[in-house]
Amino acid sequence: MADERPWWQKALAFSERRRVKVLMARGARIVDLEPEMQKLSDSELAAKTAEFMQRYQNLVADGKSPQVALDDLLPEAYAAVRESGVRNMGMRHFDVQMVGGIALHEGSVAEMLTGEGKTLVATLPLYLNALSGNNVHLVTTNDYLAKRDAEWMRPLFEGLGMTVGSPWNQQGAKDKRDAYACNITYGTNSEFGFDYLRDDMATDLTEKVQH
Repeated sequence: MADERPWWQKALAFSERRRVKVLMARGARIVDLEPEMQKLSDSELAAKTAEFMQRYQNLVADGKSPQVALDDLLPEAYAAVRESGVRNMGMRHFDVQMVGGIALHEGSVAEMLTGEGKTLVATLPLYLNALSGNNVHLVTTNDYLAKRDAEWMRPLFEGLGMTVGSPWNQQGAKDKRDAYACNITYGTNSEFGFDYLRDDMATDLTEKVQH
């Protein structure tokens, strides 16, 4: 049967297929690194984070943009996250989830259905972007999901030497500051937004919770 779609739909579909092929090729590189990560002891795997952070700083110092520096680290960083998931949670990212993690890092929208592993996929770009030394935030829809996902993924991140926090409504100022000081912070759009506004109106630095 002839393809009767308009030309622009055909062109878009072709472009999407090419894009998926590129992502799959990058995902294959991550898979190739799995044996290397499996050979590491737990302490050696955790030490990879400090190594990645130093390499990131060196790449930026050599003139690469922060985005390009992170792109260079992506295959090894994602392979490390996958290995930490296996060791500390008994959960292994599927190859297609690795591809989803690449798409998210590149700023694309990755549509996933319930049960396809959105929470696990998000650990990949969260870890990678935290290697820049900046605090990384994941925004979700309610406090329950924020706290649940932070606690659920905590073993994976802690296995890589990273801290995880989750600010929530009615939490004390010190606990909130601690949550925002973590490498990776799970929270809601409303909590992040109102904490920002409250900080903006604070009359003393000790009242601020965000950094």
